[in-house]
Amino acid sequence: MKILLVSANREHSPYPVFPIGLSYLAAPLATAGHELAVLDLCFEQKPETALEERLASFSPALVVVSLRNIDNVTWPGCRSYLAGVREVVSVCRRTARVVVGGSGFSLMPREILAYVDADYGVVGEGEEVLPRLVELIGQGACPSGLPGVLARGADAFQPALPVERIATPDRNLFDVARYQRQGGMANVQTKRGCPFACIYCTYPLLEGRRMRLRPILDIIAEVRALVEDHGVSYIYFVDDIFNYPTEFAEQLCRAMAAERLAINWSAFINPAFMPPGLLDVMLAAGCDAVEYGTESGSPVMLKNLGKAFTVADVREGSRLCRERQVDFAHYILFGGPGETRETILESFSLMDELEPTAIIAMTGIRIFPGTPLHRTALAEGVIDTTTNLLEPVFYISSAVRDELTELVTSEAIKRKNWVVPGLEVNISDAMLEALRMFPVKGPLWKLMKRLGRSRIRPL
Repeated sequence: MKILLVSANREHSPYPVFPIGLSYLAAPLATAGHELAVLDLCFEQKPETALEERLASFSPALVVVSLRNIDNVTWPGCRSYLAGVREVVSVCRRTARVVVGGSGFSLMPREILAYVDADYGVVGEGEEVLPRLVELIGQGACPSGLPGVLARGADAFQPALPVERIATPDRNLFDVARYQRQGGMANVQTKRGCPFACIYCTYPLLEGRRMRLRPILDIIAEVRALVEDHGVSYIYFVDDIFNYPTEFAEQLCRAMAAERLAINWSAFINPAFMPPGLLDVMLAAGCDAVEYGTESGSPVMLKNLGKAFTVADVREGSRLCRERQVDFAHYILFGGPGETRETILESFSLMDELEPTAIIAMTGIRIFPGTPLHRTALAEGVIDTTTNLLEPVFYISSAVRDELTELVTSEAIKRKNWVVPGLEVNISDAMLEALRMFPVKGPLWKLMKRLGRSRIRPL
């Protein structure tokens, strides 16, 4: 069967992200004997025209649309992507059947399938179930009851089983080099599953709580191919937490160092699992930046947010980075349950003490079904069972709801290493375009030390 794979993501802020989820589907579909083509809408100036042209030239019988995110999870400057996806599906259904999947779709599959009006949806990991769905479609058989598949007009589906052996994504049909040029990095996944309990996080919903580790030799081969076949010089490990399990992270880093690949990289780190020896091995393997998902500098808020570390862990992780002169950033979430003016100022105070390269702060926390935050929002009356969560809805503590934006803006603008996307403190689309003029690979926040005074609407 001729199958067109479409990446619906068009977001470029803070940088365009390679459609790794779709690339994981390419290999099993090709192995099953299907003829594939790819259309990545991220760089298309006229997406609908590009789509119509590809449909006409390739004439697929089936189109698989991957939805990475449903919005930019940023308040108050929120953008929903679903209307654009619905347009894509509408164009494709004129000539082909359409399957929608991806992490964004799996957050609210029934609601999204109904909204975009596709034929089928794949919920969760699709590497194993999608080829089976395609086979049934080709046979004219009904896929009802196939785990992980939701049919148009249906309300129920069976959960898909998690993929036990995570294979290597097939990037050969994609323009990897363009993401390296315009995004500054490629992305690699080393594991799936999250055993932690952050109240807002969707990783346990999407990937399960049981961790599944990729074979280290497979990861090394993937990184080598990115360097040698695609000219990649920087990668970002997209695991929710790179350094857990600690032993696995250390083994991977030692293997990367032994290969002596011409690569630098960064990743998200949990400060509770950062022994000095691990950071040293990471640096030897090419790591040049560390991102901590800290979320708050207040002990009360760390507990309220379900974080698995303490302020002491945050201090120690920061100290290790400063001693080794490696760039590091802390991510902060303001407005969660129990947030007050005092806890917000605690976060600013701790960041002043730690002096990271950058602090990236978000105001308000996007509410997704199935998370503990969703249950809290229902109990507090922030939302009710009829609230449409396809549109971005954010939790903001009642104690700071009226002053959150003013307080965070007034404090962040005093400090040149703070970035607040929703409030446009030290960030805007124009600034991001300008920063990419620098010969930098990796996270843009590494350039914060080159900036002068803080700005609300820079450049």
